[in-house]
Amino acid sequence: MSSTLRIRRTALAVAAAALLPFSLAACSDSGSDSAAGSSADKSADAVASQPATSDAPTTGDQPFGPACAGVPAEGAGSFDGMAKDPVATAASNNPALSTLVTAVKKAGLVDTLNNAKEITVFAPTNDAFAKIPKADLDKVLADKDMLTKILTYHVVGERLAPKQLENGSFDTLEKTKLTTSGSGESYKVNSVSNVVCGNVKTANANVYIVDTVLMPK
Repeated sequence: MSSTLRIRRTALAVAAAALLPFSLAACSDSGSDSAAGSSADKSADAVASQPATSDAPTTGDQPFGPACAGVPAEGAGSFDGMAKDPVATAASNNPALSTLVTAVKKAGLVDTLNNAKEITVFAPTNDAFAKIPKADLDKVLADKDMLTKILTYHVVGERLAPKQLENGSFDTLEKTKLTTSGSGESYKVNSVSNVVCGNVKTANANVYIVDTVLMPK
């Protein structure tokens, strides 16, 4: 073999040996990229497969009853708005309770109700007061002692959850008892007054709006 040929073969061998590490590194990098891409795809698929969640609480402790549909959706008279105010103030923002609010003011009970702690109010609607003959209602509104007796009969000195109304007997601020009965979303007070919008929260009270004025014995 000529010396020239031997020199060429030696040069080729050296070049091949020099290129080999670069070739292996390139193959290794390609495999790593592929594996990383595969892992990323699997992670994305796993996240996508997770069930969506909602931030809205589902406590099952919401207002209920047919008259709740008439409560404003926004503002001070809405459920959220009333929850921020003490009970007499909250009632004043509900148009369906305007007669009750007038009666509370005439009896001088606004501060008493607003400053009370953890109470339940059975709040008659305007239609409930309209069931009373006008002459009789005017007479009651003009008699502060009688009016106070009637209004405080609608107040219990603890927050009552709907479950407690199923078969209940409670002392009122008027010092006599009222009774409740029912289940689910259907309740009566003293067997004569229906809860038409129940479990309404204010800052210091649970309110059950009723369709008949309660009369103490």
